[in-house]
Formats: sequence, C-alpha cells, structure tokens
Amino acid sequence: MHLLTLGINHTTAPVQVRELVAISDQNLKTALQNLIEVPQVDEALIISTCNRTELYCNVTHELEGRRGILNWLNTFHGLNSEHTAAYLYDYLDRSTVRHIFRVACGLDSMVLGEPQILGQLKSAYQSASSAGTLGRNLNQLFQHAFSVAKKVRTNTEIGANPVSVASAAVSLSKKIFGELGHHSALLIGAGETIELAAEYLKAAEIRRIIVANRSIERAQDIADRVDGRGIGLGYVEEVLPESEIVITATASSLPILGKGLVERALKSRKHKPIFMIDLAVPRDIEPEVAKLSDVYLYTIDDLHDVIEHNLQSRKNAVREAEVMIAGEVEKFSLWQRGQGAVDTVRAFRSRVERQRDDMLEKAKKMLEQGKSVDEVLQYLAHTLTNKFTHDPTEALNQAAKQGKNELIEAARILFNIESVDSDAF
Repeated sequence: MHLLTLGINHTTAPVQVRELVAISDQNLKTALQNLIEVPQVDEALIISTCNRTELYCNVTHELEGRRGILNWLNTFHGLNSEHTAAYLYDYLDRSTVRHIFRVACGLDSMVLGEPQILGQLKSAYQSASSAGTLGRNLNQLFQHAFSVAKKVRTNTEIGANPVSVASAAVSLSKKIFGELGHHSALLIGAGETIELAAEYLKAAEIRRIIVANRSIERAQDIADRVDGRGIGLGYVEEVLPESEIVITATASSLPILGKGLVERALKSRKHKPIFMIDLAVPRDIEPEVAKLSDVYLYTIDDLHDVIEHNLQSRKNAVREAEVMIAGEVEKFSLWQRGQGAVDTVRAFRSRVERQRDDMLEKAKKMLEQGKSVDEVLQYLAHTLTNKFTHDPTEALNQAAKQGKNELIEAARILFNIESVDSDAF
C-alpha cells in the first residue's frame, strides 16, 4: 500500500486553471464516493479551496494508482491531460506525509502561516469520514497532521503576527484598546479587505460592527455574516460618533471622511479618541484628519511596515517548523512500518486460533467416543505442537538449504532462542 497525493495549487497554476478542477461542497460527497471506486484506490480524502485541490489516497499500486486517480480527475471535470498535466504535482509515501504536515502548518499557503487552512483540512477530513472513504492510514495521517499543526503554532511564531492589512488593522486596534468587547467599529467599503476585517473583528468579540457602503444591500450582506448592521454612506455622519474604530477601504476617487465631519464626531464624543485606519488608495480619509489631537490615523503604508516585520518573523519561524515537521514525519513513518507487523500478527493469531479450535473439536469428539482423558490430552498436545511448528520448521529448513542465514537469525530472535542445536531442524 502507498500514500499518494495528486494536486494543483496557487504555486503551480493560475486561478483559471485551478477553478477547472475545483470541487464544490455540494459535489464533494459524490466525488469522494466516485474516487474510492477507482480500482487501485483503497482510501480517499479531497481538499478543495480557492488556492488548492488535492486528492489524498491510499493505493495498492503506485503507478497504476496514480494513473487511475489522474483519469478520474479529468473524467470527473470533463477535461483531458492537456488541461491539467503541466500544472499537477504528486507526492508518494514519506513525501506525502511531509507535504500534508506543511500544508496543515500553513507553510504551503499563499499567506505564510495563515490559520484558515487548518480549518479547511478538518472540514475535508469530516467530509471524507461522513462519506465513508477514510481508512486506518488516512485517518492516522490527518489526525497526526492536526497534532503537528497545533505543536508548530504553539511552539513557534509562525502564526503569531498578522501579515494581511485586514488582520494587521484589527491587531493594532487590540493593541490600542485592549479587549474589544465594549467597543464599536465602523467599516466603510464592501470589498475583500472589509470582509476580512469584519471577520477578524467578530473573532475578537467586538461589541458592534456597522458596515457602510454605497450599496446598502452589499453592506448588509457583509454585516449579516458578522451579526452587524449595514447602512448606506449617507448615514456615516450619524454613526461615526458612536464608533471607536473606523476602517476604510473603498474604491472612491475622493475622500469619504473629511476633517470637518470628523471634528463634529469628536465633539459629539466629548473628544473620546477614535482609531482610524485608511486602507484605500487613493485615500478615503483626508490627511488633515491626522492633525486632530483625539484621532489616531494610520494609512496602508503605516501597516506595510508592520506587515513586513511580521512576515520576516514568520519566515524565521519556518526553520523551526521544518525541524519539527521532519521529526514528526519520522514518527509517522515508524507507525506505518509497524502496521505491517500488526497485520502479520493478526493473521498469524487468526490462523493459530483456527487450528486450536479444530483440534479442540476433535478432542471433544474423542472424549464422546469413550477415549480416556489422558489419551485425548496426549493427542491434543502432540497434534498442536506439530501444527504450530510445521510451517516454521519447513521454512527454516528451506532457508538453511538456500543459505538464507538472515532468516535463521531472525527466527532466533522471533522465538527467543539463545542457542540453536544444529540437529534441531
């Protein structure tokens, strides 16, 4: 058996190619159940996000398994090898183990060390479990991957500092105000940056989030996801005095917040400070606002320096993470090698138990036929001894004839024989 991964990600393919092989949540169960029907595939798990689609399989034969999985991928999406061949990568056994550990730790992500991938892996694991396509090997692999990710995040700085403008903005807010549970935030805009900022603020358990945008429907759509309120831009002046944190990221060619508007808000707030972060280019907040004594205004350039510093910190943590991962790959490899022994021991015990039961049944019949207990016990002991030693004896005799001394030495260890009588076999 082999652990095989076939995949495509943001480093090997542009988005227009990645979307060709993406598998939606609605199709995931069907995909898993179809994939497990590929002749060489014994177990299957699929990860499909905006940045990667990866098929993790336990296969009975490496080359035939890879060919079968590739054919399945193309058939499932109605593609041919010309669409995918140049963008695909594959990993086998130990390389698969190392790859999934790195993915789980965020070392293979577009944003180094980002934590979202771990949640996506756990979701993929649950889907495969529900679909019945997980077995002993993939189950153990992913449980180990989750453990490795936790260990790396606990013991390194790989995810400690924000490296996106949205996360950096919220991080700065927490540094200024501490816990955000008693504060309110006004988010102006409705793009990806504002969406992320809303999610980070909700995760920080802020008391209230208001999203303002030209399209009230779009603002409300984002607000609904974070239990907030959506408003049109015309209501910004009304809610600004109630907001300790203001984050802007619009595509406007003119400032949204002028000095006069902010001054009026400060007066209403009795000059309690406002923390403002302008992530727009061109800027949404007039530069003169920074001169107001009760305003702390940061621009995207200010955050850039923070992000660069934090990114370097994460890069330094990668070296520590890679060392940890190497050790965990070795641990998993030891577990894998041990599984061969487990299967062999189980099969051996099963055969011995069948032989024992057969002999016991014959012994009972002998007693029913009037044979003496001593005669039956002698028969049982003699027969069981011959049954249990016949195959090993034959194998060792053949090994001796063929000069396979390593097998004879292994037998000495296996049967705990300190010295071997040359006439024993």
